Amino acid sequence: MLRLTFILLLLFFTGAAFAGLPLGEVPPLVVLKDDSGSKMDGSPWSSKELISAKLHVLFYADPDEGGKNSHVDDAIKAENYSPEKYATVAILNMAATWIPDAVINFKLKSRQEEDKSTVFVKDLEKTLVQQWGLKDDESNIMLFGKDGKLLYSGAGKFTENQVQELLKIIRDELAKTL
Repeated sequence: MLRLTFILLLLFFTGAAFAGLPLGEVPPLVVLKDDSGSKMDGSPWSSKELISAKLHVLFYADPDEGGKNSHVDDAIKAENYSPEKYATVAILNMAATWIPDAVINFKLKSRQEEDKSTVFVKDLEKTLVQQWGLKDDESNIMLFGKDGKLLYSGAGKFTENQVQELLKIIRDELAKTL
C-alpha cells in the first residue's frame, strides 16, 4: 500500500497524471465563441478542428506561464514537421492572468503574424479548465491524433524526458501515414 501511495504521489507531482482528459478518447466538444473566446480574427474555435488530416499539439496556458514550456515548442519546431501533417494550437487561459487583455491581444496579434502555422485562441472563461479538467494557472500540453483522440498530455514544466517522449509519439504517428 505504501508503494502504491508513493507511485501516485510521484505521478501527481511530476505532472504525468493530472485530472484531465482520458488518453485514447476524443474529448467532449468545446466551442470558444463570443463571450467565451475566439481565434485572433474573432472567429469561433471548435475542438472539432482537432479532427483533420493532421496531428495537433495543443498548448493551453495561463499567459503568466506561457514561457514555461517554450523549450517544448522549440524542440517541436526543430523537427520541422510537414505543415500538411502537423499543426499547433495555442490557447491562452485569459481568465487566469492579471495581465490586461489589451496587452495580451497586442502580443498575440504580432505572434499570429509571425507564426502563421499556429492557431492562436483566447479562452476568456476557463472553458477548457471546466470542461476538459485542464490545470488552471498552468501550462498544459496535449497531442491529438488525426481522429481527434488524445495521444499524450501533461501539465507543468516539461522535463527533457517528457519532451523526448512527446517527440517520439509525434514521429511514430507521422510514420504511420507514410
